[in-house]
Amino acid sequence: MTSTQDYKNLEKKYYMQVVNRMPPVLVEGEGTIVRDNDGKEYLDFTAGWAVLNLGHSHESVTNAIKDQAGKILQMSNLYYTTPQLSLAETIVENSDLDRVFFCNSGAEANEGAAKLARKWGKKKLNGAYDIITTLNSFHGRTQAMMAATGQPHYQDNWRPLMPGFVNVEYNDIEQIKSAYNDNTCAVMIEPLQGEGGVNVPNDGYLKEVQDFCKSKNILFILDEVQTGMGRLGTLFGYQRFDGVEPDVMTLAKALGSGAPLGAFCSKEFCSVLEPGDHGSTFGGNALTTAAGAAAAKFMVENDIPALAHKSGDYMKDKLSSLMNKFSFITEVRGMGLLIGLEMNQDYSSKIVAEALEAGLLINAVRPNMIRFMPPLNVSLKEIDSAIEIIESILEGLE
Repeated sequence: MTSTQDYKNLEKKYYMQVVNRMPPVLVEGEGTIVRDNDGKEYLDFTAGWAVLNLGHSHESVTNAIKDQAGKILQMSNLYYTTPQLSLAETIVENSDLDRVFFCNSGAEANEGAAKLARKWGKKKLNGAYDIITTLNSFHGRTQAMMAATGQPHYQDNWRPLMPGFVNVEYNDIEQIKSAYNDNTCAVMIEPLQGEGGVNVPNDGYLKEVQDFCKSKNILFILDEVQTGMGRLGTLFGYQRFDGVEPDVMTLAKALGSGAPLGAFCSKEFCSVLEPGDHGSTFGGNALTTAAGAAAAKFMVENDIPALAHKSGDYMKDKLSSLMNKFSFITEVRGMGLLIGLEMNQDYSSKIVAEALEAGLLINAVRPNMIRFMPPLNVSLKEIDSAIEIIESILEGLE
């Protein structure tokens, strides 16, 4: 058997060193449990960065991949293939959007949404092309999406940034109104900022942004790459907010349930892209959309988002109870099973390291904040186990 160190040596020799990896070499998983090359088990409360919303090796997804692999993996979008049509139907019939284009990632989905918005500006707004986004957002790492992402540490090494994106404060409608001008074609925001610190908007903020966009005939784009597919306790995150309907929505992460799959969706009135405007060799290929179609079908038929809502409330209550015990915890916030624990001390890296040693995988989204994003079908018993590990670690910090 190849040793763990041998695998690490191979990575160091052959892979671009763009990731500071955690120590385990993970080789298999089932549900909320993953195992490393040495046989140690971990509770996975990262879910592949909010990707594995049905957990590892879910039977419906695995069977769909096996079945599709024996039929056809990939054809050009010049031809009809059936799994993408099934997934498109599920998305449209369970949302307020009308059209879908499949791609391979969240960054690609957001690029496609930005292209659609600029085409809208060209056709409807005398060539307007600026897109307003927010600080502490995360929209991807392509050249354009780094400009859209309002975080300097993602931007500084790549300046000059691509023009056409204006970053303003999140959760402040007046900032959007002030940034708007005749060259604005869209506003693109996350319903809840995940990578930016699990930032939950004030009541009414998204509706105010939507209404402002409508009043100016500019597009209201919601980046649901992380919040979509049940993560916030509804199938799409915007459905947690009264009266909110995006003109354009982007999806990825959990859409393929582990297979690389993204999408951008639009209402009919702004579906301005025409043949030749956009494309993708691998976008919507039969294998990944088969995985996505199976996952979406299972999620809808078994109301997994409602389960995430209930389990998320349970986990938030458990974490909030720790605030009474540990004075350095300042807030627990989030929706569904996207939850952040914020502290007034930079304990995150120590907590993550000790949790790993104790068999729990979590994420430090900020030096003073831990993010939890387990599979949506995590059990209450597994949540209890994770809380016990966290509590034990916090006791050692006092």
